[in-house]
This record gives sequence, C-alpha cells and structure tokens, in this order.
Amino acid sequence: MGGEFFVSMSRPWFTSGAWPEGVPKFLELPEKPLDTIVRDAAARWPDKPAAWFSGTQMTYAEYDRLVDRLAESLHNLGIRKGDVVALLLPNSFQYMVSYYATVRIGAIVTGVNPTYKPLEVKHQLTKTHAKALIFLDILYEDMVQPIRPELRDLKLLIGTNITDLMPWHMRVAGKILKKVPSAPLPPDAISYRSLLKSSGNPPHVDIDVRTDPALYIMTGGTTGVPKAAVLTHFNVYANALQIRAWATRIPIGVSTIGILPFFHAFGMTAIMNMTALLGGRVVLFAKPPKMPELFSVLKNVTKPKEVIMFGVEVLYQRMADFSELDHYDVKGHLLMCVSGAGPLHRPVWERFNERLGSPLVEGYGLSEASPVVCVNPIWPKDGKYRLGPIGIPLPGTDWRIVDPSDPTRDLGTGIGPDDHDHVGELIVSGPQVMKEYLDAPEETASTIVEIDGKRWLLTGDIGYMNERGEVTILDRKKELIKVKGFSVFPTEVEELLHNHPAVYEVTVAGLPDRETGEAIKAWIVLKPEYRDSLSEEEFRSWCKENLTHYKVPKYIEFIDEIPKNAVGKVLRRVLVENDPLYISRGE
Repeated sequence: MGGEFFVSMSRPWFTSGAWPEGVPKFLELPEKPLDTIVRDAAARWPDKPAAWFSGTQMTYAEYDRLVDRLAESLHNLGIRKGDVVALLLPNSFQYMVSYYATVRIGAIVTGVNPTYKPLEVKHQLTKTHAKALIFLDILYEDMVQPIRPELRDLKLLIGTNITDLMPWHMRVAGKILKKVPSAPLPPDAISYRSLLKSSGNPPHVDIDVRTDPALYIMTGGTTGVPKAAVLTHFNVYANALQIRAWATRIPIGVSTIGILPFFHAFGMTAIMNMTALLGGRVVLFAKPPKMPELFSVLKNVTKPKEVIMFGVEVLYQRMADFSELDHYDVKGHLLMCVSGAGPLHRPVWERFNERLGSPLVEGYGLSEASPVVCVNPIWPKDGKYRLGPIGIPLPGTDWRIVDPSDPTRDLGTGIGPDDHDHVGELIVSGPQVMKEYLDAPEETASTIVEIDGKRWLLTGDIGYMNERGEVTILDRKKELIKVKGFSVFPTEVEELLHNHPAVYEVTVAGLPDRETGEAIKAWIVLKPEYRDSLSEEEFRSWCKENLTHYKVPKYIEFIDEIPKNAVGKVLRRVLVENDPLYISRGE
C-alpha cells in the first residue's frame, strides 16, 4: 500500500524489530461497499454459522438473504441513499441484519445506546436527522414515546421483539411462558418480521466508498455533548481489514464473544465486521452477562483455542475475580483477548493471566478512527507480552507525538513520562480516519489537519513514544491535572494507587483548588474484605509514603461503584461534576 497511506520504513516500529512476524506492513485495500463483507462471506462460507444467540444459529447464507429482504423492504418504504436509519437495538440477529441492510441501499446507520434516557435519544436522532428507527419493542414506551412528537425528521418506525429471528417454537414458548419480555408496537409502527417477506431483490445503488457515509457514530461523550463522527464505507471496511491482518494467526471459523455493544465503534468493527472476514461466528449477548452465564457459554458453545474476545478492563477484571471460575475448566480456552476503551492496569492484567491463562493485550482507538489505531502484538516474537504501551500502529497507520500547540512539530521518541521534551499529543493518520464531524465544520477543522500531504487526526491524548515506536498514553489533554505548576496524569496516579492491596477500582481527577490551582481527588472502590477495616486517612498515609508529594490525592472518597458508560469506559466527568467541591468551587 503506497501513496496516500504510505508509511515510511524508517519509522521506529519497523526499524527496531518491534513489528510482529507474519503481519503485513502494507495492505491493498479494496474499494468496496461495506455490505460486501457479508455478501463475500456468504459466497465463501454459505453454511458456516455467522452468529449464535440463545441456542439459535444463523448461517452466512441466511444472513445475506435476510439482509437482501430487509434492504428491499426499506427501499420500498422510501428509504434512499443518504437517509439515516437509527438502530435502537441490543446485540442481536436483528442488529446485524439491519446494519448491513441499511448500508446495502446506501443509507446511513446510527446505532443508539439502549441504556440512554429519552433526551439522549432525542439528541442523537435529531443530530443525525434520522428518518427511520428500528427499535426493540420493550424500549419504545420509556425511551421514544415521550419524545416522539419532537422528532420531526422521523418518518418510519419499525418494531421487533428479541425473538423475531428465532425458530417459531422458541418465539411462542418464550411469550407463553413469559420468559421473553415483549410489548405491543405503537399503532404507526411496522412489524420487523413483516419486512422479511419481500423477494429479496434490493435495487443496486452506486456508492462512492471514499466519500459516502456508512455510519454516524456518536463519540463517547466523556468530555462533553456527543458529536457524530462520519465514517465512510472505506473507513469502516479498511479498519476491519487492518484488524484482520494484525490477528494473522486466527483461524477461519473462530468464535468471537459479542459482549461489547455494536452501537459502539469497538464492538461494531472488531466483533461484528471483523468476524465476518474470518468466516467466524459472533456469540451474541443482548446485555452484559453474569459470570456463570458467560463461562457456561464459553465451555458449552465454543471450542478451546477457537474463541477470541474483545472487551474492556472491567470485563476481564470480573472474569478473573469470579469465585467459581475453576468449576468451568476453561483455563487457556481463549485463543486471544484484546482490551480497549480505556487503560488496562497491571493488577487486572496479571490476575487475568494467572487465572484464565490466555493472552491479553491492550489496544487503543477512538470513534473518529473507526475505531482501532493500534494493538500490542498478540503473539510477540520473544514471547513476552508488554503492558503500559498501547502497542504499535496497524498496517497502513502512521502516528506521531507532537507539540500540542503546534501539531507540525514532531517531538520524536523519548524515554518516559518525565522526559517532558518528548511528551506531547498523539496524532494518527490512516485509512480509518473519519471524514468529518456531522454538521460541525469548526470542530472538524480543529480535529483533522493536513501535514506533509496527509490527513492527521488530533486525538487529544497525551503521551510519549519509545525507541521501539510504541506509544504510552498518559492521559487526555483535557484531563491533565495542574498542581502547583506540576503536570499530573490521572492514569499514572491510578496505576500507583492500584498497588495498594485494598484497591479494587480507582478513578482520579482534578478539582478546583484556590491554593494549588487544582487538587487531586481519588474515588476508590475497595475490595469487600477491606471495606470495614480501612479508613480514608489510613489510605492517605499510605499514599504519602509511596507517591511523590504532588501526586498524593488531597481528597479520597470510598464509593460503592465507579460510573461507566455502556461499553465500560470510566466516566470521570460524572464524578467531577457531581462532587460537592466542584459544585461549590467551580467558579
């Protein structure tokens, strides 16, 4: 791969020997519409299972046939190229079919978080100008009905029950026995199942994969009101191919655990899209499972060394801490695991390795990059897994550490967080970088810049690059804490506090302080055995003994739970904005 996405062979991840064996340094990226992922999989592996849900499987031939039928029906209902179809659905057969049916006719998907409140749903549907909404029946009354009169662009409602694509006897039995929740559809809604009775001949739509949007993905919203990242067919397809190339040893037909929600870019690309490139099977969970359910599925539905997982730290933490883990005999069962959407702390990593016995590596991405930018080597040459650096960039991806005030000034490589001359903002370039923010030219211009003939995404993350070309993220640019002129990175303090044996989870942020500018506060979830025996003052004394003075939290609060979004990413902003000190001193 040259030209637009050429990455110089002089970059340190190539010259240092860090590049993993078997992974191509360059990729030829076909310019094909996103829906051809399923079309091609059905042609190659028609009888292989594409997905499993609650004891039911859907083959690739069935998958592609249902996509065609729904695509034709959507077109017959007036959905055209450039229209937006919102999916208010959990992970399910319906989500997968609806996603590909929408892009097959040139329409645009926007996935809606099923845990949103009505005003958040309204913001997304209004922001993206959604014309159609495909929703789970039990979500409509609480989430959509209160705001329906205000959704002026919304013309089409399509409702489905979670069992709609399961065998008839399971649908009937589930409702009769009241094991499956259901709700009547509003009078103006169309039944999803009725739309699958078409002949399955959708019209051909000309798609410019480089410029035509396939997805409006809402950014995480952890630093403000979510924006819509515009991802083209090329962006999303290319990123799935990049991940596939990185995981070069994964066999055809592997099972991928589908816990990460598909409305989030991580679950969409790494699980739903990439698995189809492997002829694999997505093992679906409509909501995050309890540990007995997860391990029962691992043991009884998947085969050892033929299952992979993409997740977030809290999932791996819960797996490693599951008290009955040994009863399921799944040590070494997972072929590989990748953690993203936030830092992976050493105690969790070590505990997972000890109890699960499967490789766990950290990756990094953001919605604006479709989302995956880099991953640590899954099978390192020396057999030693690395923690701390987020990895090296995927094939066709370049990155730099630059001066936050001048992104044209490359700071090169450094030796650590205290090497301030080489700590700066991470910027990335590659085929996965979004087209723009929807209807937000100023935000787009401040996020994507052209340097040396390439489009670069300013990530807002601060870190440094070592001599191997690996990047370590220290924190978000906006979350850097300034204490008496010292720069303190919240994730560094969190990592240090994790060394205390009582800490189960911890989040650190800065609060306004008249004396020091900002003061560090730590919100800590203690392990159960310490909750009645450790005081906040005792913990602060430990901090003073083990941390540099300006990194010691001024405030410590023991809490029962740290707030996270639906993916599992910590919401520091929620803790800060609800803290009495922030409210009283935030002038």
